[in-house]
Amino acid sequence: MLTVLRHRIYRHLFAAQVLSLIGTGLTTVALGLLAYDLAGADAGAVLGTALAIKMIAYVGVSQFAGVLTGYLPRRTLLVGLDLARAAFVLVLPFVTEIWQVYALVFAFQSMSALFTPTFQGTIPDILPDERAYTNALSLSRLAYDLESLFSPLLAGLLLTVISFHWLFLGTVFGFLASAALVVSVALPVAKAATGGRFVDKLTRGIRVYLATPRLRGLLALSFAASSGGAMVIVNTVVVVRADLGGTNDDVALLFAAYGLGSMAVAILLSRLLDRVPARTVMLTGASAMAGLLVIAGTGLGWLGSVILWALLGAAASAIGTPGGLLLRRSSDADSRPAVFAAQFALSHACWLVTYPAAGWLGATIGLGPTFLVMAAGAAASVAVALVFWPASDPVEIEHVHQALVHGSLHVHDDHHRHEHEGWEGPEPHRHPHRHQPIRHRHALVIDDHHAIWPTGTAGG
Repeated sequence: MLTVLRHRIYRHLFAAQVLSLIGTGLTTVALGLLAYDLAGADAGAVLGTALAIKMIAYVGVSQFAGVLTGYLPRRTLLVGLDLARAAFVLVLPFVTEIWQVYALVFAFQSMSALFTPTFQGTIPDILPDERAYTNALSLSRLAYDLESLFSPLLAGLLLTVISFHWLFLGTVFGFLASAALVVSVALPVAKAATGGRFVDKLTRGIRVYLATPRLRGLLALSFAASSGGAMVIVNTVVVVRADLGGTNDDVALLFAAYGLGSMAVAILLSRLLDRVPARTVMLTGASAMAGLLVIAGTGLGWLGSVILWALLGAAASAIGTPGGLLLRRSSDADSRPAVFAAQFALSHACWLVTYPAAGWLGATIGLGPTFLVMAAGAAASVAVALVFWPASDPVEIEHVHQALVHGSLHVHDDHHRHEHEGWEGPEPHRHPHRHQPIRHRHALVIDDHHAIWPTGTAGG
């Protein structure tokens, strides 16, 4: 798995990702302390609102990432977003009102909503080999899990010698270092389309995503992952303190078990996905998630809860880690930035549903019934995925194109074999031309020539 780090560009980008994650983790801890400083006993409500603002920014702003890559070089965009996040964090220690916290959180998370899908969409272009990209996905998952485990620990150690306001400064340095690493490499130019109406470009990723059967399945499984993840994030402290009679240290231990389970599966998947289809791995993880949530609803003792949380983390990793492979297979260089942005938005829309559901249901009907409700949601997600994403899912699909006349920008490939009069100019060029009916086989993605998935094929 670590062999992918021999690739210089990826190595620098991965280091930038790690520094960015550490910066975000420190910001989360410092923001909680700032909220308590401003709101006292109402800090929980402030943080809950900030979390909702984060999800709204992720869902609403991320679609613009696919558009911006058509106008700005990726490196310029990523560096600019790192610097913008550093600037917003630098202002946080000086706020005096809660509404100012909300405004800065929205601005900061909006920058993250643009940065993350742009970053994720760059990796498959610099790692065209699928095995290398699979290893990169596993490393990325490890980075997220390690950040969730060690950022609170690092923050705790720093808080023994400095005030929490200085954590924001550490975050700034993290983003600046991330920007420096991105500057140090040359990134491939995104081929996102710049023509057409703005609305078409803004919604392109969503349209490609929802027209692709395996990605509709991915969306359903993302809801299963968020059903379990929301219960862990929102209600672990309630399980430990109210049901098990534990302490804050015990809360950290359960979160650690969840993270370790996730990391273990991420490491295994770097090899397992060479032999087992991503669909099988993800459906197994989602089915396990539903079953584990049912078990959690029965109320376990301390040891059982530790084991269960580790298994929940393993299931979440089995669902989430292979997702990048599906996005890569379902997009080309032209649509990839928009498709990754669509996944970022749609997956966080799932969390926007499950976060409040986990909290509100837990407070009104109790944890046991809430676990069962979320288990039902995960199970329904598996059923929907099975309908949308059939087992036969070849990359190359034989299909037929009917005769067509259009004047879109094009190069001469299997879809464009026609004569010229000499005035059309160098490729890519634009002129009215006719497509003859054609039957052929190739790796199929939704684009201008394949607006609808062929019927009678996998996922059709």
